Amino acid sequence: MPIDTNAPISLLSLIINLVVGVGLSVALRWHFRVFGSTLSNREEFAQVFPFILLTTVLIITVVKSSLALSLGLVGALSIVRFRTPIKEPEELAYLFIAIAMGLGLGAGQTIVTIVAGLLILTVMALLKWSRAEHVNKNLYLSIDWRGDIDKQPQAYLAQLDEVIGKHAHRSDLRRYDVRDGSLDVTYFLDIASAQNLSELADELRGLSDNIGVTFLDQNQLPSI
Repeated sequence: MPIDTNAPISLLSLIINLVVGVGLSVALRWHFRVFGSTLSNREEFAQVFPFILLTTVLIITVVKSSLALSLGLVGALSIVRFRTPIKEPEELAYLFIAIAMGLGLGAGQTIVTIVAGLLILTVMALLKWSRAEHVNKNLYLSIDWRGDIDKQPQAYLAQLDEVIGKHAHRSDLRRYDVRDGSLDVTYFLDIASAQNLSELADELRGLSDNIGVTFLDQNQLPSI
C-alpha cells in the first residue's frame, strides 16, 4: 500500500499564521531599533525581518505537507551561499529570532511561538535596560590639546589628571605624546555612570577652547 507523503494545506491556518507573523515582525523591528546597539543602519536592517519571518512561515508550511518537498529543501539549502556579511553578532541573533518565529508559525505552533517570542524579546529588553546603566565603564579617553604645550607639558598633564580624578573611579595613562605645540594623551578609565561621563567631558572642554575630547569603548566605538 503506497504511503501518502502529501498532506493538505489549510489556507485559513496559513493566513492566520502570516497575520500573526506580521505582528511579531513589527514587534521585532521595534525591539531592534530601540534596543539594538549595532553600528549599522538599524532602520534599514530592521526592514529585513518581516521578509525573513514571513518567508520562513510560507516555506515551512508548504514543506511540511510533502516529504518530497522537505527532501528537496535540504538539497537546495546545501548549495545556497549567502555572500552578505553579518558584521555584528547582535544582527545574527535578531535574524535567528526571526527565523525561529517563522519556523514556529510554519509548524502550526502559533500560541507557543507568540508566548515564547514575546518572552524572549521582553527578557532581552530587560537585560539591555539593566546593562545600559553600566555601559560607560572601561572607556578609553583620548585628549588632543592644542597650544603652547612644549613649555610646560607636565603642568597640562597635571590639570588633566586632576579633572579626571574627580569623575573616574580609576584612570590609567596609556599614551603620552607632546609634539609641535600639542599634547595627545590616552587614558583607560573606569566610569561609574553616564552622568559622570557627561560631567567629565564638559569639565575637560572647559579647560581650553583648543581641547578635543573623545571617548572610546573597548571595541573602539565612538561614544562622544
